[in-house]
Amino acid sequence: MRLRLGCLALLIAMPLAALAQSPDPSFEASTFEATMPVALSYALVLPDGYDDSDAAWPLVLFLHGSGERGDDLSRVAIHGPLKEVREGRAFPFVLVAPQLPADRPRWEARELGALLDHIEATHRIDPTRVYVTGLSMGGYATWDLVMHFPDRFAAAAPVCGGGLPFRAPAFAQTPIWAFHGALDPIVPLERSAEMARAVNAMGGEVKLTVYPEATHDAWTATYADPAFYAWMLDHRREGATSESE
Repeated sequence: MRLRLGCLALLIAMPLAALAQSPDPSFEASTFEATMPVALSYALVLPDGYDDSDAAWPLVLFLHGSGERGDDLSRVAIHGPLKEVREGRAFPFVLVAPQLPADRPRWEARELGALLDHIEATHRIDPTRVYVTGLSMGGYATWDLVMHFPDRFAAAAPVCGGGLPFRAPAFAQTPIWAFHGALDPIVPLERSAEMARAVNAMGGEVKLTVYPEATHDAWTATYADPAFYAWMLDHRREGATSESE
């Protein structure tokens, strides 16, 4: 596998208010648009064989936790799939791992969507096989990203995270495997459990793995398990067409 470092910097057009015409002659119709800057450093790992053909590859987006924020990109390899790559594991997918700056409190779905657009535009990615996973703060962001883009991901895997149970219908079309430590003192197990109950009640597909002796670190066992990656890659997004088809 080949590691690349990159930085995404762009402006996203964001319409905040618009009126096509005044319904009342006493006021004037107007439109206001703003732009949101996006600047994210990221590590990109290309799989063995990427340059040997024109094949499109699966894409896995990994979102780190709050402890890995900053401007030292090597920190994204402290935990998760990048740690596995650093220790010699080769994955059959393109892996992208952005880093949140130290002064940012949380991941933003719009920025991550822009990053995915950028990677898909500049690399050979199979749009039916795009996946997201993250731990702790990144676990929350995984739920949030699926909520904002319910038709984008073939599967998602939040680790010791949580979401908004009342938005359960937004998750019903995405297979999700959540992981949590039973003794987690930072993000209670109930945060994952309530999401699994709510989404499954809406006809969704969420399975929850609980590590009975684990505290907040539910990620080491998860990302070291080959079955985790096999499960993810076994899913394709329904209704989408692969460029290789």
